[in-house]
Amino acid sequence: MSGTTFPDDFPEDGGTVVATVQGVRVPDAPHLGPGMIRDMIAGRYEARELRAALGGILPGERVLELGAGSGLVGAAIARNTGAAEVRSFEANPDLIPHIRRLYAHNGLQDRIAVSHAVVLAEPDAPATMTFHVRGNFLGSGINITRGAARARAITVPVVRYGELARDFPHQVIVMDIEGAERAFLDHADLSGVRLVVAELHRAHYGREGMKACRAALARAGLRPVEALCKGGVVAWAREPA
Repeated sequence: MSGTTFPDDFPEDGGTVVATVQGVRVPDAPHLGPGMIRDMIAGRYEARELRAALGGILPGERVLELGAGSGLVGAAIARNTGAAEVRSFEANPDLIPHIRRLYAHNGLQDRIAVSHAVVLAEPDAPATMTFHVRGNFLGSGINITRGAARARAITVPVVRYGELARDFPHQVIVMDIEGAERAFLDHADLSGVRLVVAELHRAHYGREGMKACRAALARAGLRPVEALCKGGVVAWAREPA
């Protein structure tokens, strides 16, 4: 992936930049293991999601990111697409300070912000939800099927999507929420959304679940952008009126 370089000094705080991806400098953090750093340097880390998001988002659009993870994808969107504003949500509280640090070190704090919460689309969604935190943040989630006994269960605040869409109207959703995509798509009103970029997790809900996700996107009036779909990452867009 273009824009990926090797580690360099990070002069602002005396720390180290472990990789630069799409112009975003990634400072060292405890959740970034050697393998993940190698993938960033080689351009493999979230490469399909980055390709779909950067290729599909239009200048001036407002972007909702569900599942900020390391913060890199949202930061790359804020830096490279001309998005008017990016609002991210992350359920893992351990990641929040490091995500904000990444935004600040890249001068993006006025264009992107992250909140600690789970976004649910069900109209009767509870006020809080149990989230399972694992040592590798990529394996954390609401519905985890492997390693649950070793996960740390925490209570996370819930934001209802209907209220969020009213307060933060957006044209794009980018989500990687480790198996919770199906429930979100089944209930979300996407009538105001032009583009959805999602990493769908077949291991969590099987072939039928994958079909259900695509059916929900189709019901919302979205169609696949074949050039941006690869592997488990899909990009579905609304055709211009």
